[in-house]
Amino acid sequence: MIVRFGYVAMSTVVQNSSPSRTMTMASFNKLNDREAAIRKLERLSAENLHNTLRLLKHNLAHDIKMYRMTSKLIPLATHGDLMDWDPFPVLKEGFAEVGAFVKNHGMRVSFHPDHFTVLSTPRPEVLTNSIRDLRHHTDMLHAMGFSGEMKNNIHIGGAYGDKPAAAARFEEHFELLDQDIRERLTLENDDKTFNAVETLKVCQNLGLPMVLDLHHQWVNNEGELPWELWPDILKTWESPLAQAGSAPDNPLPPKIHVSSPKTPTDIRSHADGVEVGPMLDFLRKIAGITPRLDVMIEAKKKDEALFALIRDFTGVEGDGVRVLDQASIEVSP
Repeated sequence: MIVRFGYVAMSTVVQNSSPSRTMTMASFNKLNDREAAIRKLERLSAENLHNTLRLLKHNLAHDIKMYRMTSKLIPLATHGDLMDWDPFPVLKEGFAEVGAFVKNHGMRVSFHPDHFTVLSTPRPEVLTNSIRDLRHHTDMLHAMGFSGEMKNNIHIGGAYGDKPAAAARFEEHFELLDQDIRERLTLENDDKTFNAVETLKVCQNLGLPMVLDLHHQWVNNEGELPWELWPDILKTWESPLAQAGSAPDNPLPPKIHVSSPKTPTDIRSHADGVEVGPMLDFLRKIAGITPRLDVMIEAKKKDEALFALIRDFTGVEGDGVRVLDQASIEVSP
């Protein structure tokens, strides 16, 4: 099994490279001149895209082919007071440059809309805002020239006192989404509400690919072991929605998330790095049925954590593990 590793949004190695420079609505309003404030938003957005490209070049130099982009590329993009602002024409060149770099180098990128994007909500205004946010993320993928192979990963959302009803509401609201949004979604189990078994069921009902979060599964489960669920999770990546935009001879690999608990008493928060042992146990268990796997590292140290993890794998080479380059390994059962 070939395993590629990626990291989330920010680099702790590349200096002054934040792709998430932002501006609050209060600061926007203080400028008084609305047009000048919008121009400032556009300048911040252009800088964020420039730094995204810098990070992608950094990733390429270190063989990193997976990267989660920040949702904050365009500050205030979905704010209710700025619905008349269309930033995409001004940012067209920047988005196109990022997209071309990703495609030219065979990279896989994604977004993870924040926890306010909740399709299980019973509140119409929250649903409206959630769909608006998913539209915005999908529009950013369009602006980069990506088809359905680049995804937006979300959680089911809150249970609102009735988990089965909330799951059914998620499925109902999912059907309201435009097709281009639906085919760019993946669904992840969370650490407090919808566990891996429940998330898998929704994915099976909707034909959505499931991103297994190993850390979340460890702290929120029904007694199952993660590799016991894997054959069914793997099948969700064979669905038409999962493979939308992928070449038939190069299907999109399944993806998982990994992180480690911050402390023995704070088991849900993420540590600076990732402990190699538990993850390697999982990888060995699934290697026989999984040709390729992409792994997103959700650690506080970002790319530093990725480099440290590869060093740890180097230390166990020869025991069913072979390090292929700076960001990928081969694992045998």
